[in-house]
Amino acid sequence: MRFLKPTKLRLFSQIVFFLLFLFLLLRTEFRGSLAASGSEIRLPYPVGLFFQLDPLVALSNALASHALYRGLLWSLVILIPTMFLGRFFCGWVCPLGSVHHFFSSFKSERKRGKQLIESNRYKRWQTTKYYLLIVALLAAVMGTGIVGWLDPFSFLVRSMGLSIVPATNYGLRAALSLLEHSRFAAVQTVGGVLHFILGTLVLSFKQPYFRQGVWLGVIFIFVIALNFRITRFWCRALCPLGALLGIVSRWSVLGLVKSAEHCNDCNRCLLRCQGGDDPAGGVPWHQPECHLCLNCVDECPEHSLRFKFFPTQKTLGANLQRRKVLTGLAAGAALVPLVRATPGFAAERHERLLRPPGALDEEFFLSRCIRCGECMKVCPNNALHPTLTEAGLEGLWTPILVPRIGYCETSCVLCSQVCPTGAIWEITPKEKGWSVDVAGAAKPIRVGTAFYDRGRCLPWAMATDCIVCEEWCPTSPKAIYFRPAEVMDAAGSVKQVKQPYLDPARCVGCGACEHACPVQDRPAVYVTSVGESRSRTNQILLNRRKG
Repeated sequence: MRFLKPTKLRLFSQIVFFLLFLFLLLRTEFRGSLAASGSEIRLPYPVGLFFQLDPLVALSNALASHALYRGLLWSLVILIPTMFLGRFFCGWVCPLGSVHHFFSSFKSERKRGKQLIESNRYKRWQTTKYYLLIVALLAAVMGTGIVGWLDPFSFLVRSMGLSIVPATNYGLRAALSLLEHSRFAAVQTVGGVLHFILGTLVLSFKQPYFRQGVWLGVIFIFVIALNFRITRFWCRALCPLGALLGIVSRWSVLGLVKSAEHCNDCNRCLLRCQGGDDPAGGVPWHQPECHLCLNCVDECPEHSLRFKFFPTQKTLGANLQRRKVLTGLAAGAALVPLVRATPGFAAERHERLLRPPGALDEEFFLSRCIRCGECMKVCPNNALHPTLTEAGLEGLWTPILVPRIGYCETSCVLCSQVCPTGAIWEITPKEKGWSVDVAGAAKPIRVGTAFYDRGRCLPWAMATDCIVCEEWCPTSPKAIYFRPAEVMDAAGSVKQVKQPYLDPARCVGCGACEHACPVQDRPAVYVTSVGESRSRTNQILLNRRKG
């Protein structure tokens, strides 16, 4: 019967939801051959489930686009019970909250005895998350999705999917390789068995590499390490979703009742308090900060604490300061004009800012994208990566196609399937138009256009035959074609080579030619964003229609 204690049930719930999150994260990839599939590929699991349950994503998406993208209405499953029960989601469901809860349980020299009790009392800096929420939501109204920088699911998927999981995958593969290449047959057998098991459960289909992976991992580890100093610092001070749920839970009918006559002021209820909501006697309870972890009830030796529906005792709200609220409103309103009143947003976009096929025009893309990294994690060719400066400050960690690392597969539309907010609109391979006759297709989706650097191209600059780019070009008819030419080599001998040309009407900007180019460092053929379908202005001048 001890398993039925509320704290045990809460622990069980945390484990179940974290394992579910981890399972869906590891399954956010395609395991197989797209070329051999012959039909549209769809992932067998709802990998975006947690984003659909995220009220903050739904609210920011509604404010930015004046509509709700598919599935986001499911966030009411979390929002409505919060109005009656309080922030149960933070203490019982949220995977990132469970990670912080786990690491907060480790005691350090700075978290012992009276110091631990004092650190778990309510602090004024816990209101920081409410001001961050104000900034993020007003920025969404102004047309930007920077809420994804601090949204817990975006933060967790981005950190783990693009840094922690690839690093773990690399380490496991290295260790398994040592076992499988051992001199001892028994060790080789163990390595083979482990490889089979881990390959089914944990290992990626192939080793991924991501730009900014180191920094994303460092930020994640730093945030986790803060728990050794302050219990669940992220949840208390930074999480905008927690702030939103705290506001909604302010008038919940479930509350903490303190029996003053039984309390002996031992303060044991503060030893494992996760929210810093002052469950101790003699002070008002800060209801919006409570995670319903129930540790205070479990710790109280006098049983003077209990949760009750329709309590009569007075509680405190978020206690926001008017001046700081106004500052948050001003910051949110000023943020978008400041970051967009630069040449990089409209007048001088980065030429290599290649967005995934199906991405909206840049202004609408930035308003919907929550920088979650789902599209990057699912890309079978490891072609999508988080930006750093290519899209400016506003576009930090949004997806960009990097052809030198990977190209966009002809029939793949997985990134559009997993995007939770519609920043990448869901399309089919037929709508993408790359697996059919491009010349005959009405409007194939174009990512950009390829160009040749003839000073580096082997047939053009060095009188050396090379047909790699044409072989890799996936369009039909091919966008790359050859013309024979007579050139003179360094010895003065005349030889005939095939020099490549590109037809911009057929090129879709997939990046396969740049990816395969044998010229190392800077390739002889490269793709820029000019000619992309999503923009009416970023077009080749000669192809632009007048009037």
